[in-house]
Amino acid sequence: MEATIAAAHLLDLGLPDQAIQSDEIPWVPQGDRVWFKPLRFDLANGRWVNLLKVTGEGKVNRHRHSGGQVLGFVIQGGWRYLERDWVARAGTFVYEPPGDIHTLVVDGAEEMITLFLLEGVIQYLDDHDRVIAQDDVFTKLARYEAYCRDHGLDVKDLRF
Repeated sequence: MEATIAAAHLLDLGLPDQAIQSDEIPWVPQGDRVWFKPLRFDLANGRWVNLLKVTGEGKVNRHRHSGGQVLGFVIQGGWRYLERDWVARAGTFVYEPPGDIHTLVVDGAEEMITLFLLEGVIQYLDDHDRVIAQDDVFTKLARYEAYCRDHGLDVKDLRF
């Protein structure tokens, strides 16, 4: 009885659990040889979770994470930051502190897929550290929904 009461109180305090089937969500173009597949949009806290796919010699332009940390786990392939000495390969966990600036690249013909948990804003920078574009939970959600509409796909409600 106490477990049933506790479970009912949890639903009053928060959101119910979710099971998202990633194969039901499209890869959304993000750049040249770069795609993202959203898994969660937490609009209240400015967080989102997505898979990032970058194919051979693709890159995510130089950027800064502002307003929160980034956590990543490499599922397939490998990648590195031009500004670092290490390479993240399948099984690598990555922590990026707020304010970190880097350029993600995939070398060779390899394809990489990484699960990222992001907070705050991604600010894309020019060579003089001026912000030339940015993304946050709202722009990522809008890009996902627009892609689905433009391609006649169902929009999964990932706002939880």
